[in-house]
Amino acid sequence: MAYEIPVTQARAELAELINRVVYGGERVVVTRHGKPLVALVSAADLQRLESDEVEAVEEQVIRSVSSTGSATSAPGERRSVGIAAEHRGHHDWSGD
Repeated sequence: MAYEIPVTQARAELAELINRVVYGGERVVVTRHGKPLVALVSAADLQRLESDEVEAVEEQVIRSVSSTGSATSAPGERRSVGIAAEHRGHHDWSGD
């Protein structure tokens, strides 16, 4: 659970709040009118949060790509695949 503090009080106690976060391992939520506004977390916590976000995005991309290959055609629908390029022997690209 995070320690909550109103923004007006947080302004006056910023140095103490930073110490609580860095040395006490606490998380501080600054509120305005009782609603969470911002959170103070250690740099290590922030790095962990950002790493988790990257991992979540990577997992989503992997799931998305994996599911693309499993799509099936509708009944009666045929897929046709054409040749995008073909090899026509040796070509001298030097312009000679």
